[in-house]
Amino acid sequence: MSSPHSPSHEGHHDNHHLPTTTPPPPSPPSSLKTKRCKFSTTISNWKGVKFIPFIISVSIGIVFNFAVPKPHQLSRKSWQLLSIFLTTISGLILSPLPVGAWAMFCLTLTVITKTLTFMQAFSAFTNEVIWLIVISFFFSKGFVKTGLGERVAMMFVKWLGKNTLGLSYGLVLSEAAISPAMPSTTARAGGIFLPIIKSLAEASDSFPKDESARKLGAYLIQSQLQSSSSSSALFLTAAAQNMLCFKLAEALVVEISNGWVTWLKGSCVPAIVNLLVTPVLVYKMFPPKIKRTPDAAVVAKQKLAQMGPLKREEWFMIATMLITVALWISGTALNISSVIAALLGLSLLLLLGVLDWNDCLSEKSAWDTLAWFGVLVGMAGQLTALGVIQWVSGRVAHFLKSQSIGWFGSFFILQLAYFFVHYLFASQTAHVAALYSAFLEMHLASKVPGQLAAMALAYNTNLFGALTHYSSGQSAVYYGAGYVRLNDVFKLGIVMALINLITWGLIGLGWWKALHFY
Repeated sequence: MSSPHSPSHEGHHDNHHLPTTTPPPPSPPSSLKTKRCKFSTTISNWKGVKFIPFIISVSIGIVFNFAVPKPHQLSRKSWQLLSIFLTTISGLILSPLPVGAWAMFCLTLTVITKTLTFMQAFSAFTNEVIWLIVISFFFSKGFVKTGLGERVAMMFVKWLGKNTLGLSYGLVLSEAAISPAMPSTTARAGGIFLPIIKSLAEASDSFPKDESARKLGAYLIQSQLQSSSSSSALFLTAAAQNMLCFKLAEALVVEISNGWVTWLKGSCVPAIVNLLVTPVLVYKMFPPKIKRTPDAAVVAKQKLAQMGPLKREEWFMIATMLITVALWISGTALNISSVIAALLGLSLLLLLGVLDWNDCLSEKSAWDTLAWFGVLVGMAGQLTALGVIQWVSGRVAHFLKSQSIGWFGSFFILQLAYFFVHYLFASQTAHVAALYSAFLEMHLASKVPGQLAAMALAYNTNLFGALTHYSSGQSAVYYGAGYVRLNDVFKLGIVMALINLITWGLIGLGWWKALHFY
């Protein structure tokens, strides 16, 4: 039997026998704990919009639309479209959603608010240049799938790779050689050159995210990234943004006859100079610890031996691209547009079995580009049609004129502004879609010769591709390899950017004068 003082009888004691300390607060009911846990889990697993960037982006458009006085020269519809466009651009910078998803959301706003009709909103999806860019992704897929791009790069490494500087030149020149037929700098970086650089670096005991990165890998990465700006600027079809620039220039009635040849004439001298000096400059400013690389040529030779002779698919790829590039060059004389030539090339690749339709369907970047390019180009076109771009450019031109700045001074100011505003963008093509038309119109309003303005802005678009680790697709690819520290990317990026601007500003302008661009 239990005693009166056993634990089973403690509940019958008087209160004066209880401890005097304050009892702990009662714990929340288990149901409340479960709700809190579920709420935290829901927040952590949220896959939708990022709320703060979303609120900021939308607020910018709303404040602009309702708080900023509308100029009497513009209609309510045009002001409303400009507000949505600003929201779109803010979203491209802050990324509340992936680019394509955000573009679709903003396009939906234009239709819901009756700013644009459905036909106006989606009119740009039939744009020839956008489809030319999409097809360029498929060409890039062909180079990677067949191994032709890697073979070309390895041949250059075999010829020039006896020392580190020569190795860099081999990689840089091989990219320039394949760039006109592989119109995606990002695809060239991720599909061909980064794997080769990593292989060569690791063969020399240079590894990412390690002190050994400075032995070889970091230098090759930096040299290739900085040189990619010039290889992209060398040919009209070397980068997607080049073709987009030409299409936007045409919309502003700046006609450039025989575009492929005209582009090459204007770019060849400054681009080749940059390609020749960039590896040396990076070598001096960001020197590798390993100066000689005798094994690189051996590795390349072994790799080529493993690959064997050119495969049937590679021959088909070579023949198709020769036909396509020939049509791009002679398209004006033959009355064949660039996109028709590209469609013919893609059809040949499909008929010959180099690519199959699943390869095209799996190229997500191509379809994503189609979506958001179509939105941005469509909005830019409607802003031009409604007179917004002309109004903005006219105001800027009036200000420059009031400061007694002639067209030549205006040209330099606008080009520098166009260049350095890229710190706010994570894509060269997004930059073009957002600002090219406006800046070209500002040039024209300031009496800058049309062809000079259009071509210089287009070349300029390539030069800021290596400004930061986020300024282009290739920058993100190379930085993501882990060989280069962030502060080195920014420091070398701004120094090389200034050198590029000086090279193109001095040599380029003299060359364009000789070509009668102005």
